[in-house]
Amino acid sequence: MKNPIKKFIISAACFMLIVSGSAVAGQQSAHAATNAVESQQTVTASATSAQKKAAIIAYAKSLVGKVKYKFGVNNPSKLIFDCSSFTKYVFAKQGISLKWGSAAQSKQGVYVSKSNLKPGDLIFFSVSKPGRINHVGIYIGNGQFIHNTIGSSFNGILISKLSNYSKRYITARRVG
Repeated sequence: MKNPIKKFIISAACFMLIVSGSAVAGQQSAHAATNAVESQQTVTASATSAQKKAAIIAYAKSLVGKVKYKFGVNNPSKLIFDCSSFTKYVFAKQGISLKWGSAAQSKQGVYVSKSNLKPGDLIFFSVSKPGRINHVGIYIGNGQFIHNTIGSSFNGILISKLSNYSKRYITARRVG
């Protein structure tokens, strides 16, 4: 076994079983060891999710200056995406499957309130028709998000302050 915590827990459980000599005590020790191992697995799964989200953000940032925005396009070979095909592409690099389309992505995963955003959460906006989801970005922490967008003098990946989009913000989802 490579995990010293699991090794210690299992060793302690075996020791308790031998010392107690009682079937009831043995069952209780085995149950405690199983619970401890399951708790460790939950912590490991959470760490893995956090690691995936960190990798998603790092990869998205690595594409700054390389990706171009074009409405309705999903062209990974040329790094030309709309906002949702960009999030779809970046999340796929970590094995998380997203649909294409910001409205479709807004139905994936679980709802997250604005006050409980964590890095790696998808955030959705209305940028043209009020109240209608038509833009998506990735929350990166510290009140900022990364997204693929176009403006009068800009085309590509941009890191923006969420507070600048407060009137356009609609919802957020946690996926993966």
